[in-house]
Amino acid sequence: MDYDEALRYLLSLGHETLAIKLGLRNTTLLLNSLKNPQHSFPAVQIAGTNGKGSTASFLDSICRQAGIKTGLYTSPHLESITERIKIAGSDIGSEDFAIDATIVGDAANRLLANCDIEALPTFFEHLTAIALVAFRNTRVELAILETGLGGRLDATTAVEAAVCAITDIGFDHEEYLGNTIESIAAEKAAIIHEGSTAVIAPQTAEAEKVILDRCKEVNVTPVSKCIGRVEEVSTDGRWKVTFETPNDIYENVWLGLRGRHQVENAGVAIQLAEALQVRGFRITREAIVGGIDTASHPGRLELFEGAPVFLLDGAHNPSGANALQEFLTKFACRPLTIIFGTMRDKRIDQIAESLFPLANHLILTEINNPRSASSSTLLDVAKKLGRTNITTTTSSGDAIKLALEKTPAHGMICITGSLYLIGEIRSEIRQSKKRLQKTT
Repeated sequence: MDYDEALRYLLSLGHETLAIKLGLRNTTLLLNSLKNPQHSFPAVQIAGTNGKGSTASFLDSICRQAGIKTGLYTSPHLESITERIKIAGSDIGSEDFAIDATIVGDAANRLLANCDIEALPTFFEHLTAIALVAFRNTRVELAILETGLGGRLDATTAVEAAVCAITDIGFDHEEYLGNTIESIAAEKAAIIHEGSTAVIAPQTAEAEKVILDRCKEVNVTPVSKCIGRVEEVSTDGRWKVTFETPNDIYENVWLGLRGRHQVENAGVAIQLAEALQVRGFRITREAIVGGIDTASHPGRLELFEGAPVFLLDGAHNPSGANALQEFLTKFACRPLTIIFGTMRDKRIDQIAESLFPLANHLILTEINNPRSASSSTLLDVAKKLGRTNITTTTSSGDAIKLALEKTPAHGMICITGSLYLIGEIRSEIRQSKKRLQKTT
């Protein structure tokens, strides 16, 4: 298969979030048939509701500063599926992606033809295997894996990573993980296994108890003591922090990612780096400080300077919306236009309650995704909150045109609600910036 054929094949397996089949059997059989690429390198697995992608990005940046060749696997992507698989900081090439997708696709179809499996592995199971094959082929020294959904039955858990982390746990994907914090925490804590090192972010009392019970069950002593003291905040929302762990003190570290919530994520990444030190990786203090400072994670409080300023943040659950609310309250230019689109299975009322009152103008849009909430549904939510000055559209393209018409040069346009919406709009913003640079 070439790249386009590989993409069509993967998409034919069903939509990533509508064709979910949780379970490790198919992934395990698929990896076995590929001669277990996950055995070619040590791995770190990161699960949680919020912050797992940012934590993975911080850790990847630290390890690359230390001269470690990393493989980074995250989801979802914004503009290209190749973003999900990074090797030494760069997206996998489309030709290499196609080659690895062909290898995995052929293996999956052989399993089906031999009746070893009842149905082809899902989109995410295929993609996880593609990432692991790519990491083996490029001889990475460490794989950093962001869990897709939950943990206990997620494809990434088949790797059995020696080091793992649980970031902040909140409500999301309740239809798969349960309707209580305890049930969600149990699904995520299941990635902790005997012999592993587990780094735990600060949690609610309910989640913490479940995680600690899991650690006790598998005889793992959790790592959870990192104090972050804020020293300074920049005008665009970057934080300077002094971190203290039981092992070291990292003074006056600027975070490459914006937002107060990133202090916690950076702390988890530092503790993961220290855990890797114990396991023989040569990671210096300088690499840790430099990695935190230079980390990037597109679509998470990502600023595009201009007139007006664009802010992109994929806040898709109540905790994420609260973090964005805090940022906008402190740092947003005014007037503020918010473009909002989300999935119909999200806690729309709670997200809207945090974000909609901040907007001088609110544009509600649909996303090119079968799970998208309709603009009429979003409008009903906005009206319940007493919002006026609202416009609805059925496409992100129309939404961005309206926002530019309604927002003066000194204002800000914030695009939020879903990373899928961010992906649709981000490419348009980057292309318009390039066109502007050519004419100046």
